[in-house]
This record gives sequence, C-alpha cells and structure tokens, in this order.
Amino acid sequence: MPDLLIELFSEEIPARMQAKAREDLKKLVTDGLVEAGLTYASAGVFSTPRRLTLSIDGLSPESRPVREERKGPRADAPPAALEGFLRSTGLTLDQLERREDKKGGVTLFAILEKPGRKAPEIIAEVLESTIRTFPWPKSMRWGSGSLRWVRPLHSILCILVDEAGVQIIPLSVDGIRSTNTTEGHRFLSPNRFPVTSFDDYAIKLKRAHVVLDSAEREAAIWQGAQNLAFAAGWHVVEDKALLTEVAGLVEWPVPLMGRIGEEFLHLPPEVLQTSMREHQKFFSVKNPRTGRIEGFITVANTETADHGATILKGNQKVLSARLSDARFFWEKDLRVAREGMTEWLDGLKAVTFHNKLGSQHARIERIATLAQQIAHLVDADPALAKQAAEVAKADLRSAMVGEFPELQGLMGKYYAKAAGLPEAVANAARDHYSPLGPTDTVPSDPVSVAVALADKIDTLTGFWAIDEKPTGSKDPFALRRAALGVIRLVLNNKLRIDLRAIRISADAAFPESIMSGEQVAEGSKPGDDSLLSFFHDRLKVFLKDQGIRHDLIDACLAMPGNDDLTLLVKRADALAAFLKTEDGPNLLQGFKRANTILSQAEQKDGVEYSYGADIKFAETPEERDLFLKLDMAEATIAPAVANEDFNAAMWAMSALRAPIDAFFNAVQINTDNAIVRRNRLNLLHRIRAICGGVADLTKIEG
Repeated sequence: MPDLLIELFSEEIPARMQAKAREDLKKLVTDGLVEAGLTYASAGVFSTPRRLTLSIDGLSPESRPVREERKGPRADAPPAALEGFLRSTGLTLDQLERREDKKGGVTLFAILEKPGRKAPEIIAEVLESTIRTFPWPKSMRWGSGSLRWVRPLHSILCILVDEAGVQIIPLSVDGIRSTNTTEGHRFLSPNRFPVTSFDDYAIKLKRAHVVLDSAEREAAIWQGAQNLAFAAGWHVVEDKALLTEVAGLVEWPVPLMGRIGEEFLHLPPEVLQTSMREHQKFFSVKNPRTGRIEGFITVANTETADHGATILKGNQKVLSARLSDARFFWEKDLRVAREGMTEWLDGLKAVTFHNKLGSQHARIERIATLAQQIAHLVDADPALAKQAAEVAKADLRSAMVGEFPELQGLMGKYYAKAAGLPEAVANAARDHYSPLGPTDTVPSDPVSVAVALADKIDTLTGFWAIDEKPTGSKDPFALRRAALGVIRLVLNNKLRIDLRAIRISADAAFPESIMSGEQVAEGSKPGDDSLLSFFHDRLKVFLKDQGIRHDLIDACLAMPGNDDLTLLVKRADALAAFLKTEDGPNLLQGFKRANTILSQAEQKDGVEYSYGADIKFAETPEERDLFLKLDMAEATIAPAVANEDFNAAMWAMSALRAPIDAFFNAVQINTDNAIVRRNRLNLLHRIRAICGGVADLTKIEG
C-alpha cells in the first residue's frame, strides 16, 4: 500500500490561521480521496509558518470498480421519459436490460459499470480542487494568476511512495508544477532538496533547520525558556495561548532572555505582561524573590554568530519604547485617580452604552442603586457596594485601558487603591466583570458579588426591555454569558435571592421612557417571567455539563420557589441522586402508573378524586399497608421539604416503592364496587400528592 506526502510551500502563514488550516487540509484531501473510492490507514497533518504538510499512510493504489443498477421507466413509457433516462445514463436503448414486473409489464434497467481508477489520477484531481477552494479566512492573489492563497504559494510537493520507489504526482496549479523537492529555513538553509518519503522529509527538514511539528516547537520553546529563566533564578509566567502563537511564527525556535529596564519595574505586572505579549510576543519572566516581572523571553527564528546578542539588543530597544508609552499612560492615569477619578466619571456621560439605553454614566447610576439593594441579600455593606459600583467602570476612560482594553477592571483596582478607596471597593472594580465564562473565577467577596450581579442583571433587564434578546446562534450583546455569570455567582456563593424580585427592582431603575416606550416588546414588560425563563434555560445548559438531565430540572422548576436558583439546584441534586438508587426508577414507574390510572379515571368520570381515601374501605393487607406507609411518608416528607432537606424527603419517598408495588399487584383499581373504586382512586391521589410534594415527577422521562 503506497504512502502519500503533500507539502504546500508559501510565504508566511499567519499563526492564528495555522491550526484550522491543518485540519482543513486533512479533511478536504482525505474526504476527496474516500469519495473517489480510495481508502487509507492513517493521516497526519503538520504546519510551519511557511508550509502545510499532509502525510497519508496505507493508501489504496486504485479505486474499486463500481457496478450500479439503475431502475428506469416501463418499456411502454412515453418516448420523452425513455429519452430522459437514456440521457441520464449515457446508454442506448439496446444496452438496457428488460425485466418483467409483477403486473406483467416490462421495466427497463441500466447497468452502469465504472472501472477502477489509479490513485495518482485521483490524487491530482483532489489536490488541485483542494488548493483552488481552500477556505482561508483571508486570501490574496498575486502576479497575473487567478489562484487565491493566504500568501503567495511557491511550490507543491506531491509524491506517492511504494515498493517500486517514488512517483511524483503530476499536477499544475496556476503554473506551479508539483515536484519532489522542498526548501529549508529561509536564512539558515534556503536551498531546495529532494525527498523520498515522509521520514526522509522530516529528517532532512530538521537538518535544514526546520522543526515540522508545531507541538515539538512549542515544547522546545517552553523548555528553552525555562532553562534560561532557571539559570537566573527566575521562572517563566505560563501563557499557553502565546506559546501556541509563537510556535506558529518560527520554524527554528531559539529562545533568548533579556532584562526589563529598572525604570519600568514599578509598573503593575499585568501592564508589563500585556504590553510585552500584545506588542512583542514576549513571555514574561518573574523574579520569585521580589515577586516582580523583571525579564522577558523572546524567540528568534534563527541562530546567529553572536548567540542572539544583536537580536536581543534590538528587541530591548523596541521594548523600552513600548514600556515608555505604558509608563506615560500609568503616570497620567495615577494623577487622575488620586484626584478622585472625577474626570473619568464625567467623561462617561459622553460615552453611549446603547442608543436606546443611554450613556455609561446613566448605566452606572442604575447599577449603583441595584448593587445597594442586592448588598442586603449577600451580606455586603450597602454603602460600599454603592461606592464600588460608582467607580467600577471609571477606568474605561483611562489611557491605559484605552491602549489595552483587556485590562479593564484590573486597572480599576489599581486606580481605586490610588484614590484611597477601601480594599473591598478596589476588589469589586477588578472583579465585577467576572465570571466571563464557564471556567472563569467567580468572585466571593460580598461587595464584589453585589456589584457583579447588579452589572449583569442591569444588562439583561435593559436589553430585555428593548427586545434585543438572543436569537438562535446570534447573541451580539453576550446576554447568554451574562445570564451564566449570574447563575455561577448565585450557585458558587450559595446565595438565596429572589431573581424575580431583583428583576422588578432593576426595571424600576430605568427611565419611564425606556420601560414604557414603543420599543418595549410584548412579553418584555416590567416583572414578566420571560427573563426568568431565560435564566432557567441557561441553568439547564450549565447543569447538563455537570450530569443533571434537563427533565430533572423541569421537574424541579414546576415547584414553588423556582426563582431561587440555589434552592432549585439543591432539589435537583437530591432528585438526581435519588433516581440513581435502586428504588428511584422503580418508584417513578409506580408513581407514573398511579398518575395514569388516576388521570384517565378523572377524565372519564368528570370529577377530581382528591379527597376521602379511608382505610376502613381497604380490602387487602397490601392496601391497608399502603395507607400506613403513606401516612408515615407524609409525616416525614412535608417537614423535610419545608426545611429544604430534600435528601431526607427523597429517602422517605423511596420507602413507598415496596408498598406501592405490592398494592398494584394485589388489587384492581377499577373494581365493580363503586365505593371501593372511589376509595382506591383517592388513594392514588395521595400517592400523586405526596410524591409531587418533592418534585413534579410527571415531567421526568422514562
């Protein structure tokens, strides 16, 4: 079975596009080969800044012959139908088979046989199609050709290797003819050389100062950086995203370490790290003795006679210029912060949050009011919560956040401390955007929690009011993320808050012109439950990842207190645990049987059997035992639910499994005795009512 090697060699491919390009190349080529009738054992794909490489092992040498039988019209069909069938098959009438059908007529059949094709022919077609239709996010044309590629494509290596040797697959795309040669490192080994297999290709590339595997380049960069830092008694600040990006910028990584100028070491470490990462693609190096970032790692793409001294000198010069800008922003911002941040807060009056929801300044006033109200529910100081909300977004007008928007909130903490504000206020400025996603850290300080909740609930309430809700996959204002943030804040901090009441308070903070204007859609009026339903939908998604089924959430949502997410999840956890026991599924089936019989009888009789079950009408020991067990369960379940001890309630409910099973095995519900029948139906109602006090079991699937 032959092996296939493909390399598309070009000018530098942006690092951010390489991972997807690898997968696209693999999928397009392998799918195309399989669709054409070839099979293969395995495929591997690689990339460097200048090449995409695909290696396929165990490729079949040719496609199998295909025999297709296609049913046509009856022999006596109109001429137009016959002509259409002949055109679609490419056959003549005398080449069709005639078969007698069940009705005594004759039906025509076409037997189409396609011979197998050699692999080189198929490979050439598939690869040319792949190159011409490759889905780059951005592409360009160059010269006079029509081909579009991410950067000018220079060469195509395409060889098929088997026991007979190496075969170049003949292919030409816009004048670029396929060969068996490639090129090494741009500066260190620019000459072209032939290859005879993937192993030969990888070995010769490494000799030519090219590390083909991006994972190997990442490992080399990280190990080299750690060695340099360790030699100085420092350590590298981990940054996986930057490591992946830098590995996509170099073919022969050479880490170099430099020191940050003393005049910049007073800058916040996040400023140093962000400036170096965003502008220079440098890794930060921390001195554990001082706790400061004092050095950097840059990764060169070449080796030099002076061991990188010239490269490092140039990088340090550029870095000093960048950090001088950052120092200027920092010192300018500190002056404003020490004066109380009034300049920034006033400036937010001119910053529009949304054309229907007013300015950022107006939004801050709403958040401050709401945070003060929420503070009572999360054991926070209302005055501190209000103060924190008033300054939390001030840094949006700072020079530093203007340069590095990703530092918003974090710089707010530094500026709040510079303004002499309490620690809790400064922390809330930093934390109020959190959590930003399903894995982000959740604030736990009460003031931070109050402001974070107020911020997200104000956002959701406002966009609900103007009917800018998420639709399908579209969520331009990240409202799903905001709702998930509220859910995680509530659950992680075990908060007992009434979301419906908070929503009404948030509504009240908006001007009447917004809440009663024409832009407010039906179903979005103050106090409606559509936003609460949105929270419930996001909660289902969140809990699904934790192994709690959506139907169990629905069973708990039907119970009172469904605006208390902590209570809701506590009930759902207990229900999920109960259904994993041996008694759980069996009791559920018994409950559903009782509910079905009862519902059918109530519909048939036109009455509700909800009162009057009396043990004196019981005719069997199993029936009397069920009366007693229901009395015992009810005496335990009702107070347990009232005390929110759902585990105890579920345990008490599990004790009903055996007597319910025995009851159904021993008695006939719809007996001819009307009094006994009514009594037993009322007994079924007791089963439904007692079990339904824990959760709405009718909503559970299975």
